[in-house]
Amino acid sequence: MSEDSEIEKLLVICQKVKADGKLSGKNLNELHTIFGQRFTKALDTLRNNRVKKYNFKPGSKTVWVVIGRERDYLVIPEADFCTCDDFYFRVLDRKVHLCYHLIAQKIAFYLGWYDDIEETINLYDSLMNEWKKATA
Repeated sequence: MSEDSEIEKLLVICQKVKADGKLSGKNLNELHTIFGQRFTKALDTLRNNRVKKYNFKPGSKTVWVVIGRERDYLVIPEADFCTCDDFYFRVLDRKVHLCYHLIAQKIAFYLGWYDDIEETINLYDSLMNEWKKATA
């Protein structure tokens, strides 16, 4: 299955869940069939409320962060990019299409299952430096 079709199927399922107002067993099975163990990890991430959207004000800078087991990961959904090792070693090598952080972020975005955090623009540089340090 291609990456585009996986993401399209994820979107369709999320739209159905949003319309139904619940995540059914059928939805869970479909997502597990598409993403396997990565979906299980993404679901755990969502259940533990570990997807964060930082909005820096004044201005319009937005940063997505997924709180992982080892550290916080920057996620750039528009580029399907994550700073985790799985992304670098498996996604970039085309062994898988998405890491579980990206799957969790996409589901969280489509369904509104994330913390919306507002910070001052003064904290942007220091937080970004902290998050980037974790990737070095």
